[in-house]
Amino acid sequence: MALFSFPSSRRKFLASVGLLSGAAVAAATRLMAAAGLGKGISRSPGIYARLGVRTRINAKGTYTYMTGSLIPPEVSRAMEEAARHFVYLVELQQKVGEKIAHMLGVEAAMVTSGAAGAILLGTAACLTGNDPVRIRQLPDATGMKSEVLIQKTHRNGFDHAIRSTGVRFVEVETLEELESAISEKTAMMYFLNAAQNKGRIGLEKWAEVGKRRGIPTFNDAAADVPPVSHLRDYNKMGFDLVAFSGGKGLRGPQCAGLMLGRKDLIEVAILNNNPYEDAIGRPCKVGKEEIVGMYAAVERYLSLDHEAEWREWERRLQAMEKILTSVPGVQVGRFVPEVANHVPHLYAKWDEKEHGITKAECAKQLREGEPSIEVLENDYPQGMSVTPFMMKPGEELIVARRIKGILFQARGNTRA
Repeated sequence: MALFSFPSSRRKFLASVGLLSGAAVAAATRLMAAAGLGKGISRSPGIYARLGVRTRINAKGTYTYMTGSLIPPEVSRAMEEAARHFVYLVELQQKVGEKIAHMLGVEAAMVTSGAAGAILLGTAACLTGNDPVRIRQLPDATGMKSEVLIQKTHRNGFDHAIRSTGVRFVEVETLEELESAISEKTAMMYFLNAAQNKGRIGLEKWAEVGKRRGIPTFNDAAADVPPVSHLRDYNKMGFDLVAFSGGKGLRGPQCAGLMLGRKDLIEVAILNNNPYEDAIGRPCKVGKEEIVGMYAAVERYLSLDHEAEWREWERRLQAMEKILTSVPGVQVGRFVPEVANHVPHLYAKWDEKEHGITKAECAKQLREGEPSIEVLENDYPQGMSVTPFMMKPGEELIVARRIKGILFQARGNTRA
């Protein structure tokens, strides 16, 4: 438990356990202050210990099952301040949306209950328009345009949010199939950004066809920040609506997200949303705290020195490489995923027979050990992988030393 409990001096603690040199401690502390990840984020499990819930070191990235990311102090302070007053929820949603849209340089914005909430509300907006009868009618899409076009390779568990509105998917694979599938029943064209390299129709062509044929296009870019430019790129490309998770790279509340795009569709999405009682989005509640938290998160994210942040991630990976390459037979390298969690990663691979341990067994020991560590086991082909994206300063050394210890122990057992 001591590894999670920081005394009043972060520098004294890091130096005392030998995790960082003086220079590295200073650099890590400066980055913590710049990124808002130092003072204000507790290293003690506190409430989780009282609840009997185990805390983890996140060497994997922004994943919903691992609660996304950590909220920086300026975001939590804004949420706490919002909690002290009553406001009209729709007025707050509209004002915050206007400010976020202005900051990002897009036409309109709203805070949603995650990217999945944005998908549902965006689809509903394309179906109902501002017709109150149709808004109350969903998920019965009778009399409405009721088909959504999607590439077959883009089908995923998240498209349930679209099907919840009562529409039917029409799957296509080629540009010719897409053009011929468009009809008077077509309500929307859905694009899964994470699968942009898996289908035969690319981002720009999908948006272009929708624009030319007068069909609203939706880009689910949930985990596609960083880079910061993506917060405006897809709208400028021609997508009518774009969704981002709020609690991933933006480090806002995990239960929040952003929908950016056409003002008329955003306005109708709000009508389909909570607090309106007889609307399909009534369960998609985003409270005043989350709405304000997302505003503060976007404001903070735009103010960061993203190049310095990237250099710090690379520095941490270099420290991990130094530790892992001291294990005979272990190969390491770096890569950056093309889409989603687009940050530096480190992979490690070894001869599993020679070392007497598979990457799955290594990941299991990391997960079940103390502290518990989550890594990327089979997500990428390069090998067992980690990223400093969601790690606190100093945790990269804990992770590397744990991996080193597991491999040395397994290798020793094999030799014996």
